[in-house]
Amino acid sequence: MKVLIIEDESIAARRLEEMLMEIDMECEVLAKIGSVTESVKWLSKHKVDLIFLDIQLSDGLSFSIFEQVNITTPIIFTTAYDQYAIKAFQVNSIAYLLKPIKKRELEESLQKYKTMGKAFSVDVEKLLAVFSDQTKQYKERFLIRIGDIMKKVNTDEISYIFAEDKSVFIVTFNNKKLPVDYSLDALEKELDPAGFFRINRGLMVNIESIENMMAWTRSRVKLELKPSTGRNIDTVVSTSRSQDFKEWMNS
Repeated sequence: MKVLIIEDESIAARRLEEMLMEIDMECEVLAKIGSVTESVKWLSKHKVDLIFLDIQLSDGLSFSIFEQVNITTPIIFTTAYDQYAIKAFQVNSIAYLLKPIKKRELEESLQKYKTMGKAFSVDVEKLLAVFSDQTKQYKERFLIRIGDIMKKVNTDEISYIFAEDKSVFIVTFNNKKLPVDYSLDALEKELDPAGFFRINRGLMVNIESIENMMAWTRSRVKLELKPSTGRNIDTVVSTSRSQDFKEWMNS
């Protein structure tokens, strides 16, 4: 099995090569490369059976390699990114190794490669979208005006946000109801998805606001929030969002 290691940390690249040789003596590392530029040059002239690809290289994200050279070779990504970003790899059926790489996990990834072979697929656009979200600066505070009074509210003070008639309100953990000049559609893009989730058309919740969850009809989930929403706010996760909600809670 001929292997290419694309990794800008020489110690990490050498250690990966050593582990590969310990696991499979027939494994042959043809090259260890540390940049996007050199990777494009090398891949334009050579072929291998498997590529180990670091996400962050010395001259940028390794995804740009795919924009410059056509790669059909199976790839195992290596990354130091957190579990939120890792979901992108799982969705796209791409093998990955979280740094520092453990020998047992490397063995499992090689076995997956041997089982799946060319079935490995790389959806570059989806991966780029996820990693763009990683660097996006999400809203951290709101400046709210009530009459002549202006008030700052940090996002971590917000329990939930709901739409009522044609207005949108935030409710803080100390049970203050305040109007905001945003639609829920806009807030979905402005607030960190790791902490906030829109459960239906009229309600977005902070994960810390969820007190209890109850199984509901049609595989849905009904939430009890703190502070209490009262009867006028629908706290049932919509059918179309139920699966995403469960994955969000379990991430």
